[in-house]
Amino acid sequence: MVYSLTYRRPAHVASSNSSISEKTQSIHGSLESGNSGMSHGIPDALSFDKIIAGGTCPPCTTRDFMNYLVYIERAAENLQFFLWYRDYCKRFDATPEGERVLAKEWTAAMAEAAAQTAQTLATGQAQISTEAAAVLKGTDFAGANKDPFKTPPASAREDATLSDGRSGMTTDVSTLGPSEKTYHSNKAANAFEGADLKWQPFTIQPFREEISRIITTYLVEGAPRELNISARERVAVLHALENTTHPSAFRAIAATVEWSLRYQAHPNFIRWTICNGNRPRVIFARGLGVAGIVGGFLAAILLTLSGAGRGWRALAVIGWMIGVATLIAAWKGMCVVLHGMHHRHLRPWELFAEDDDATADPEMKKASFDTLGSSNSYEDQPWVARYEKRNLLRKVFDREVWIQEPALRQIQDTIFLQAVGGALVISAVCAGVFVALPKGGFF
Repeated sequence: MVYSLTYRRPAHVASSNSSISEKTQSIHGSLESGNSGMSHGIPDALSFDKIIAGGTCPPCTTRDFMNYLVYIERAAENLQFFLWYRDYCKRFDATPEGERVLAKEWTAAMAEAAAQTAQTLATGQAQISTEAAAVLKGTDFAGANKDPFKTPPASAREDATLSDGRSGMTTDVSTLGPSEKTYHSNKAANAFEGADLKWQPFTIQPFREEISRIITTYLVEGAPRELNISARERVAVLHALENTTHPSAFRAIAATVEWSLRYQAHPNFIRWTICNGNRPRVIFARGLGVAGIVGGFLAAILLTLSGAGRGWRALAVIGWMIGVATLIAAWKGMCVVLHGMHHRHLRPWELFAEDDDATADPEMKKASFDTLGSSNSYEDQPWVARYEKRNLLRKVFDREVWIQEPALRQIQDTIFLQAVGGALVISAVCAGVFVALPKGGFF
């Protein structure tokens, strides 16, 4: 079974400057319609939600998506934050009601009022609107006669004690040592001070320690997994997190991150996954395609100049068919030989996985799925140097593995049929031209 012969693989999607409201509307629209992406060429079986839910097979699993973001797009922090945020929402909803009420929802009205207050203070005005004051009542932004963003003395922070007694903390946060907790608290405090906000590192709100580490991992400028968000979005989320640990505090940046994953990273991942060969193999296939086309033309020219009958010139169709089909498929990143077996090349980081698994630290192998981990840099990983030393011929004929995902095989079957159809049309035209020419009779 194949898709329509008019099928086109997803186009490469560059970054977008759409507003937060536009991104949120796009996400809600795609969820309601069941369509996970703006780009054409992505079947429902390979939708963003299917991949995240674990409903796909290699090489289109969540692990493969994460590897693509780490090694190819270098933007794995978006997926890592998205997975953490989705899990955090579930854990927050599962906390006892008595703890949840301590962290009030951060509404859009409160966000707008906080932004207005910050702007008013920045311009040196002492009063804020009545509506804004009503919305901010009970928060650290309430009151126009004092500076709500003034940082309290260091002694006030140092003398405070943690007395929340909360449960449901993630394993990584609950096992932090005292020194590491202090480090993340201080880093978070610096982030709030940089945004002219007051920081209270010890609070009875649930998951405050975890939020502190999220700030130091994803939100602080220069963080190991700093999200690609605007300064305005960063300040807005810090405004919210100063007052609450409710998941709604992340609403703005969560929409930005999810939009980037759905409408940029996901289509680019599917486009990249369609390629069944590595770059040396694809270049080699293009060379073979050009050689086949040139061979077909040489055969047709020689037969035309000879005294052989016109029917013999049709033999050049063999070279044209093979060459054009191979070239069209290779232009879309596919090797027809690998496709004939429904195989793909192993990725460079997969080639040495078995050897690395025997020596690597088990914690290192799951680092990309550790949402509170360190940087996503991979330049120091063992496979990088080993792959660079691999000779070119060996890269062309690297190890292969069967493609398990049926939807991906259907896409590749469709592209192969398109390549064969294009080759048939071009070969027929070329053969008609040469057959129509009179014979030269030179030999």
